[in-house]
Amino acid sequence: MRNRFPSFSLSSYGTGWSANRRIAIVASAVLLAIAGIVALLTGGGNGHQAPDTAAPAPTGSPSSSEAAPKPASGSGSVSKPPQIAEPVAYAKAAAQMLWSYDTRDTNRDQQLAGMRAWMTTETRYADWASVSGQVPDPVLWSRMADQDQHATASVTEGHYPSAFKAALADDPSAITEAYIYVVTVNGKQTLSWKKGGGGAEERAVTLAVQCRPNHDCTLAAIAPSVTQ
Repeated sequence: MRNRFPSFSLSSYGTGWSANRRIAIVASAVLLAIAGIVALLTGGGNGHQAPDTAAPAPTGSPSSSEAAPKPASGSGSVSKPPQIAEPVAYAKAAAQMLWSYDTRDTNRDQQLAGMRAWMTTETRYADWASVSGQVPDPVLWSRMADQDQHATASVTEGHYPSAFKAALADDPSAITEAYIYVVTVNGKQTLSWKKGGGGAEERAVTLAVQCRPNHDCTLAAIAPSVTQ
């Protein structure tokens, strides 16, 4: 359902992966050679490709190198990362976080800071641009806040894409370099704004999550398209 006010989904607003990363995650490299995923996740380039969305086009987009706000800015209503050591469970929690926001009590810097808390601290493997690139520019966020726009989310299921499972079966040891898992999550996002406006949309996202043994999982990246 389209609405007449600015809206966005943190799973589909923008992308930050370069062409190399798309090849790695969406095509064959990341799925056929799990160790190669990590190398390409951290490859050069900052190319963007905006997907189709129901939201109006913003006046500008966040820079792929946009720094996360300092923790002192707080994280508003953004949920805290759970202490989960299982990739699918963590990915489901991360997707719910990404699909939820509340401009009534959370400013854009707080949204970014809250999302940043979910990321892996291993900078070699973290693609912050793919996450921060999901958030609308300050002008659009302000327009959304003017309408008290907020969203809640529910997750129906999460799973490893079949190609990822096949690659892992072919070379189980490849995962042990960075312990990054590819997980696809499906669910629903419910939007609300002033004067009773709202709508609901089905959502799906493919995430790269890092789950090292004896450590809680963290988010490494958001894929530019969904892999089933």
